[in-house]
Amino acid sequence: MRSTRPSFHVRRDRGGRRRISPVLTAVALASVLALTATACGSGDDKADGQASASAADTGSGDGKIKIPDDIKNRLKEHGIDIDKWKHGAWKNWDKDDWLREADEFINPIIKGLWDPDRMRDANDPDKGVDDNDLSGDQGVTDPEPAPVDAKAVAATYHANAATAGKVFFDSPEGTMVCSATVVEDPAHPGKSNLVWTAGHCVHAGKNGGWYRNIAFVPSYNNSGKSAGQLQNASRDEVAPYGVWWGDWAQTSQQWIEQGGETGGDGASYDYAVIHVTPEKGGNGKSLEETVGSALPVDFNAPAVPKVPSITATGYPAAKPFDGQLLYQCTDRPGRLSINASDPTMYRIGCTMTGGSSGGGWVAAGSDGKPALVSNTSIGPVSSGWLAGPRLGDVAKGVYDSVSKKFAGQ
Repeated sequence: MRSTRPSFHVRRDRGGRRRISPVLTAVALASVLALTATACGSGDDKADGQASASAADTGSGDGKIKIPDDIKNRLKEHGIDIDKWKHGAWKNWDKDDWLREADEFINPIIKGLWDPDRMRDANDPDKGVDDNDLSGDQGVTDPEPAPVDAKAVAATYHANAATAGKVFFDSPEGTMVCSATVVEDPAHPGKSNLVWTAGHCVHAGKNGGWYRNIAFVPSYNNSGKSAGQLQNASRDEVAPYGVWWGDWAQTSQQWIEQGGETGGDGASYDYAVIHVTPEKGGNGKSLEETVGSALPVDFNAPAVPKVPSITATGYPAAKPFDGQLLYQCTDRPGRLSINASDPTMYRIGCTMTGGSSGGGWVAAGSDGKPALVSNTSIGPVSSGWLAGPRLGDVAKGVYDSVSKKFAGQ
């Protein structure tokens, strides 16, 4: 059942799982115009099990668009007329074009597309349905955890969860939002421009393509204002640490080939890394320098039974939440196996809903220090628990490839 307004869509498979969907929202913030060029060539910079998307900045100091003719011609070869695109043609989601090969991704970013009103106005979810029995899942699945009430993070978010933020993007269904985390970049210690989120927050999976106009807002609504208080909020209040456009995005090839609207498909590989750049060119500081923090990523986290506690962070937007405030859940994880041939997922009790998708899961890493070990991917139709992929070699390949691509820059 779908509302005539943009809304959170509950997606259910026969196991009663749902994707913790990106929540449809009316979003926005002013930005420079950037051009995401085709990732052509041999793909030597991509590790096995991943796919990518690229961008090249085309903004100029006078605010006019200056795109080299050779890039314009390359775009036209892929059916993109940049003059038409910047005047709204990006809204035309031709299925054949959207289903292009992953390494042929094109994603122009439009100046002035994002403003505080569109960003704020996430809509109500559709009705959910009752959960079904998970006993048919293959592999090792522990008993369903008891729900853990999500707790509001104390403002300011920058002081208490500096690495958390929101990812905004456009899809054929409308404007959508996920949660995300600033992570370290081994190629640029202390100066990372990398953001970790869910694969389904950048790419639709096997029946779709790459999303458009991807941007990250760290410490969204930093002061924790209510929806009512945000009605007339300034851009600086909504995004005090700026808007950072994705100029490269990468997810696993498994997500692209297997991922779908039902909760189980591709969930064990549902992660992505976005490289970002400040919308106005910034002051020379990286994202990590701007927010003052970035989390390490642990690809060798302990097996599920050995993890004493995981904390999931995100901006839940489906009822009873409204997407404006940051929340966390902390619980001892159990195991959830969707497919015996795929890695077993972490699962925790948590009442966060759609919009928290892609938010980081933090635990003591292999060195005993806090590290990102997963991200929110799926949950039950009626909420109560969340599941996230365990990060192994495929996830490390995605992460390392994005880092290496920008190592010399």
